[in-house]
This record gives sequence, C-alpha cells and structure tokens, in this order.
Amino acid sequence: MSFGQSEPRVYLFNTETQQREIVGNFPGMTFSPRFTPDGQRVIMSLQQAGNSNLFVMDLRSKATTRLTDTPAIDTAPCYSPDGSRICFESDRGGRPQIYVMAASGGPAQRISFGEGGSYSTPVWSPRGDLIAFTKQSQGSFSIGVMGVDGKGERILTEGYHNEGPTFAPNGRVLMFFRDPGGSGGPSLHTIDITGRNELKVPTPSFASDPAWSPLLA
Repeated sequence: MSFGQSEPRVYLFNTETQQREIVGNFPGMTFSPRFTPDGQRVIMSLQQAGNSNLFVMDLRSKATTRLTDTPAIDTAPCYSPDGSRICFESDRGGRPQIYVMAASGGPAQRISFGEGGSYSTPVWSPRGDLIAFTKQSQGSFSIGVMGVDGKGERILTEGYHNEGPTFAPNGRVLMFFRDPGGSGGPSLHTIDITGRNELKVPTPSFASDPAWSPLLA
C-alpha cells in the first residue's frame, strides 16, 4: 500500500513485514499516491514553489518520470483500468477541473464543462466507461459521473458536504463520505450509478475518505 505522512511524503508500506520505504527523495511535498494497475509504478503529486506536478516512479528501477510541467496545481491522478491513460485534477484553467492524458504524459484534454463550479477527486471506473468526481458549486458538494470524454455528466447526490468517491469492483456502485458539519461528523454512504439507491454504511464512529479494495479471487 502507499500513503502520505505529515511531512508530507509518500511511503510504501509492506503489510507483511511492516517495513516502510520512502518513494523518492524529492525536494518538496509529495502526496496523492496511486499505483498503476499492474502495481509496478506509483504516480504522485510533487508540490514545489506553490504549484504541483505529476510524477511517476518505477518501483523496480527507481526511475522517475515527470508527466506534467505547468505553473498550475496538478493533483489527484488516477489510472484507467488498462493503465494507458490517467485522469487528474488541475486548476490550469483558473479553477479545478478534470483532465485526461496519456499515462506517459503529453497534451491533456479537459473533460469537465458543467455549468459553474469546480471538479475534483476524479476516479476511473474499473469497467473503464465512467469517471466519478466531486463537484463544488454554490456551497453544495455533489458526487457525479461522466463519460471518459466528459459527455453525459450526471449528478448522483448532492448536499453539504459530499466528497471522495470510490468505485466498487463492479463499477456500478460508488462509496463516498458525507460531513454535514457540526457535531454530526462524517459518515460513509453508497450510491449506485443511477443515483436512485443511496445507503448509509454503518461504522462504529465517524468515517471518511473510503477506498474500495479490488475484487479478490
């Protein structure tokens, strides 16, 4: 698994041996780590001088490749299921939006164009057909999905404060967290991609930032 710590830095943690290893020795803050589908590389954001760009590291060779080079904040990368493309969040157009580009870098295509608001936390469906996102507009935080070309945007649920979608292995259900503020605290919820069936996930206490495991054989 990979995770960030308070420095913040990205580490690899071996759940069997309990050993941890820092991913790269970068002169800046690293965050938003994601594995490639084959588990051989880690993509992450590196923040330097007020902006952040995307880098990928080969875990065997330790070779690092810079994927974006802009004065913007590029973050929250996520691979397509076949590993050929990534979606990510960037404010290069003035406010956070969702972009898609080849996994090797190069030109990025903006795909979020909904009325007003900003888009964040993009996650590619395991089936490869949809990208889920958080949309913030006029104080409301919505969870939605769109096609990988940005077409067919659908808001599944909205309110204050919904964030952090993650797909179930079947690609047809999303889990996210909702924090209404005050003493209520954050809780986990699921909703299917039709937006018709929302359920609260029982947890022993407050919960946020869910992540769904792959389908295990």
